[in-house]
Amino acid sequence: MSETAIHPSAVVEEGAEIGAGCQIGPFCHIGPRVRIGPGTRLMSHVVLQGETDIGADCVIHPFAVLGGIPQDLKFKGEVTRLIVGDRNRIREHVTMNTGTEGGGGLTRVGHDGLFMAGCHVAHDCQIGDRVIFVNNAGAAGHCVIEDDVILGGLSVLHQWVRVGKGAIIGAVTMVTNDVIPHGLVQAPRGKLDGLNLVGLKRRGVARSDITALRAAFQMLAQGEGAFQERAKRLGDETDSAYVKEIVEFIMGESDRSFLTPG
Repeated sequence: MSETAIHPSAVVEEGAEIGAGCQIGPFCHIGPRVRIGPGTRLMSHVVLQGETDIGADCVIHPFAVLGGIPQDLKFKGEVTRLIVGDRNRIREHVTMNTGTEGGGGLTRVGHDGLFMAGCHVAHDCQIGDRVIFVNNAGAAGHCVIEDDVILGGLSVLHQWVRVGKGAIIGAVTMVTNDVIPHGLVQAPRGKLDGLNLVGLKRRGVARSDITALRAAFQMLAQGEGAFQERAKRLGDETDSAYVKEIVEFIMGESDRSFLTPG
């Protein structure tokens, strides 16, 4: 369907930009600085506020609120943004806030994500592509979540935490420190228990790379020296691009310490 359809009960304020083929369902409210890409569908009772860009071919379910102001007492009404990429599926009661001046002014969500019911993306978060938030998962302010990450139901990320590419966080887990790429974290106070081997196999990663990752994990867990010293030594010894991702992540800038292998 190429024509845009807006239900008579929806409120679309002057200045909002609605792309071709969008479907705006009953009782939606779209603010004056909202831009919606072509083919996106708002089911009903969706609220889009603030300086918010929604990409193409997204589906947003009832009672989601995107672009609300940050839940941060330092916020004084400055103009900040939320950008949501293409083909995201955003379920009931999901909230995503705009950024804050102190955090760069931008909350960004990538493409092809699934945000199940009741999830929260706080101010200044940077979310990659193909990320899954299971029901009631939440990311506090300034978190960085790289591509292909899964957050289990009722799991929560502490502010400023980074989660590396392909990692998985188990259900009902509180994560207070950075998670290496392809890591597996579980337990109420998150512990790095291994690698996300299921995710690696599903993505078709070669057996040789998985073997290299397992050896790297063992070296990080049991090698000599401090954690970052082990990572640097690992980077000097490996040819695996996947292992190098872990090394670069560990050596990168962070406001938190790391979850380390037990």
